[in-house]
Amino acid sequence: VYLQSGCYLSLSRSHSLSLSIYYLSSLSCYRLYPMDPIPLSSNCYIYSLSSVSNRSVLRPPASERCTPVHLTAVIRHGSRYPTVKNIQRIQRLSELVRREAAGGSGGAAQWLACRLCPWFPGQLVMKGRDDLRWLARRLALLFPSLLSEENVARVSLRSSSKHRCVSSVEAFQDGLQEHWRHLSVSPSAEGQYSHQVDDQLMRFFERCRGYVEGVEKNRTALLEVEKFKHGKEMEAVRRRVALNEDCPCVRPVDLVEAAFFLCSYELSIKSLHSPWCFLFDEDDAKVLEYKSDLKQYWKRSHGHVISGLSSCPLFHHVFRTLDKAGRPRRSPASILVGHAETLLPLLSLLGLYKDQTPPTADNYRTQHGRSFRSGLIVPYAANLLFVLYDCQRGPRLQLLINESPVRFPGLETEDAPLYRDVRATYRHLLDGCDFERECEGRPVGRGPNTEL
Repeated sequence: VYLQSGCYLSLSRSHSLSLSIYYLSSLSCYRLYPMDPIPLSSNCYIYSLSSVSNRSVLRPPASERCTPVHLTAVIRHGSRYPTVKNIQRIQRLSELVRREAAGGSGGAAQWLACRLCPWFPGQLVMKGRDDLRWLARRLALLFPSLLSEENVARVSLRSSSKHRCVSSVEAFQDGLQEHWRHLSVSPSAEGQYSHQVDDQLMRFFERCRGYVEGVEKNRTALLEVEKFKHGKEMEAVRRRVALNEDCPCVRPVDLVEAAFFLCSYELSIKSLHSPWCFLFDEDDAKVLEYKSDLKQYWKRSHGHVISGLSSCPLFHHVFRTLDKAGRPRRSPASILVGHAETLLPLLSLLGLYKDQTPPTADNYRTQHGRSFRSGLIVPYAANLLFVLYDCQRGPRLQLLINESPVRFPGLETEDAPLYRDVRATYRHLLDGCDFERECEGRPVGRGPNTEL
């Protein structure tokens, strides 16, 4: 059975947990093959190089001779400790359990144990460094001519200023050096990093006034989330959890979510059989996943047009980099490390994961087949890869998300369409998508995004 963190666990209890891999939040750990079970001992991550040395994910047309000439990778940081906000919710949960257990038989010890202490709010955990190290090694195997030691000086690396992102881009560079040492190439000096901190590019959402005022600080922007939070589905989860014979009387909705977070964090960070996971069944997991997806959709994705448009600087940077890729002394690879808040708006602007019917508080029952599942789209170490090929008919561009091929909206007949066709599809954004105009003057509507 699967837990919210995405790890595999075998249980034989009468109320055994049967959460599916689909019921993840963006707190989940990254997997190459999301439908495959992962042993608990693997720490939620498939560290296998042989499983990805198969170049079948690279799909230029078989009828043409093509060579990869450039890679741009937009990557989310690796697994981290909870943020200050979630730590506070977890501490509230612990205090509630402590009060309930006062004068009791002491059976609350398993609930009160701080298995994640000491806290380092928001910082990368050791597994988070491994996430990026192994991603780097897999990409170096997939693109040996681009991520080679000979090209190291020409590989561009940029990061958000947040500690977890800087640690992630350093770990990525560690992974490249490990790969080169594995090939018995003269090793580079360990611990020497070369990257640029660029918040204007990787934290564009902070600078977009239309987004900050229209969504981030606007209480009505997440109305669907609030309605669902206090709706019948979440109420049913609270009732089921409260009736659990082992439950430490967790009733307020934010504390129910805190218990779910603890289940996820303890498993994904520490590989522990967390007692908190036993409070939830599959129906609970589906509801809590939907609540998380509602928040991501209406705060950072298609729910508001401005959320996608806030990523205009990153969109233009990617295409400017691709435009220059064929020139002399080009950069063979551009590595950009940011956040879920970096990736989701860009994916939305590109028109990806846009369901015909947007998720709302009232249509939960009809949304089980939705494509927008944030836990599968932006887990820790999520990556959006733009692969540019030099082909006989001209340059071609392939898109991979979490190392799996995804076709561009409007160009679904090919895995790697001609680059000129990709540019034509996004012409309205390439000629427009002006950050200053969109972020300083656009009124924010509550309707679903009508961009491509």
